[in-house]
Amino acid sequence: MHTLDWIIVATYLAGMLLIAARLGRSQQSDRDYFLGGNQMGPLPLATSTIATQCSTNSLLGAPAFVGFTAGGGLLWLQYELAVPIAMLLLIWLLASIRRTGNVSVYAFLEDRLGKRARLLASTMFLIFRGVATGVTVYGVASMVALIVDVSYTQAVLLLMAVTIIYDVMGGMRAVVYSDVVQLVLIVITVALCLSLLIGDIGGWSALIEFQASDARGKALDFSSGFGDTGNFGFWPMLFGGLFLYMAYYGCDQSQAQRVLSSRSTRDAERVLVLAGTLRFPIVLMYCVLGLALAVYAGNTPEFLSALPRTDSGAANVNLVVPVYVLETFPVGLVGLVMVGIASAAMSSIDSSLNALSAATIEDHLSRLNRFKPEHVFVAAKLVTLVWGLVAVLFSYQVEHIAPTILEAINKVGSVANGPLLGLFLIALLVPSIGEKRAIAGFAAGFAVNLVLWLSNAPVSWLWWNVIGCLVALFVSTALGPAKLAPLTHQAGTGSVAILLLTGLGIFLICLILSI
Repeated sequence: MHTLDWIIVATYLAGMLLIAARLGRSQQSDRDYFLGGNQMGPLPLATSTIATQCSTNSLLGAPAFVGFTAGGGLLWLQYELAVPIAMLLLIWLLASIRRTGNVSVYAFLEDRLGKRARLLASTMFLIFRGVATGVTVYGVASMVALIVDVSYTQAVLLLMAVTIIYDVMGGMRAVVYSDVVQLVLIVITVALCLSLLIGDIGGWSALIEFQASDARGKALDFSSGFGDTGNFGFWPMLFGGLFLYMAYYGCDQSQAQRVLSSRSTRDAERVLVLAGTLRFPIVLMYCVLGLALAVYAGNTPEFLSALPRTDSGAANVNLVVPVYVLETFPVGLVGLVMVGIASAAMSSIDSSLNALSAATIEDHLSRLNRFKPEHVFVAAKLVTLVWGLVAVLFSYQVEHIAPTILEAINKVGSVANGPLLGLFLIALLVPSIGEKRAIAGFAAGFAVNLVLWLSNAPVSWLWWNVIGCLVALFVSTALGPAKLAPLTHQAGTGSVAILLLTGLGIFLICLILSI
């Protein structure tokens, strides 16, 4: 990069550190550090949720999947249909959890089932979120290594040093408000890349013609996801995505922590509605960017040969966006785009590390040692550092999981997401069955998914989310009688209508793209 580009990047990083330092001054307790003192409104919390989802994993992985992965294409948009439906169903689950006033979402399991259920769920979160964070580190560090022309290890150390310092100083309030800034930068970055790329391929007409003639331009595929029908059919993406997103937004501390940070139960509902409706336009931009890059690669054969190679010798398609930027963008704009990519990385990694720290301290360490309020911050900083190191170590294994980082992060989570969601649904709906039966159900669902993965069974990994949850519910309820618990929260009719209309709109867009 040119000196001007480096100045832009350095200015941005310095600005984020200043924001974190300023917002971190008001921290006086663990609730301030992990939940921002429950003083943040629904719009910044929803924006932070979206920023975490639309992270570097998506900014690098979605274009790679859409434009360059066998069996990929705009089919990824089918996945988004599950988001508003999942948010609608989560209103009842997360409203009950929000009323408890706990810092950890897993404390709800202890309140309804018992201590072992809480520790089990929290431990699974720590393992799988730590893995997912490693996937994010891999994606961004690969990009940094390419741009700066350093080794992968040097890029990892640079990335994590900045992120950990930022996270430790600011806590949840800094994470949320910086995410608002970062999401704006992400949108600007994608819009800038797309506008310049459209010019390079000959205008929108060239993209529309490609979309109509190439299989990658079709957004609907009504295959089952069983046998040799492929992983990304409509039905596995709809139902698998529904269960995955319910588990992710409702049972994953890194996402549920935003809802727990809200000022009230109604605000928590608004966070879910906003996150469920505002996410799709950004994902649509990511996917269109991938399609445009596919057209550009077809017109410019040397583009793919310029991509760095993976350990297997294949072109690393996860880096198509930064390689295009470096090869074609003028001085200054390169720095702006790299700021957007860095923003996407920070918005994902900082929230994950904060959530990992919260779950570790609230669910585990606090049982071993009664922390004084003034010691919580020190413990949180140390735990954040440890989880940063774990994510770094795992990042070296990402290439062996899936061909794109977008698939990798979803595939890893799908093993445990379904059984974890089943455990929370048991706590919400039938807590009378008791802790032992609930844990037995979770273990059965997890074991079935693990067998499906290790045996390479011809079942889309998206179905693992459904299978794991249903097995957990069936086993736990089949072991004896169960009494349904009443649902005390009533969702607003406006919220229900908005989410249903959003889901219908997404389906219609996919249908139009497939005609």
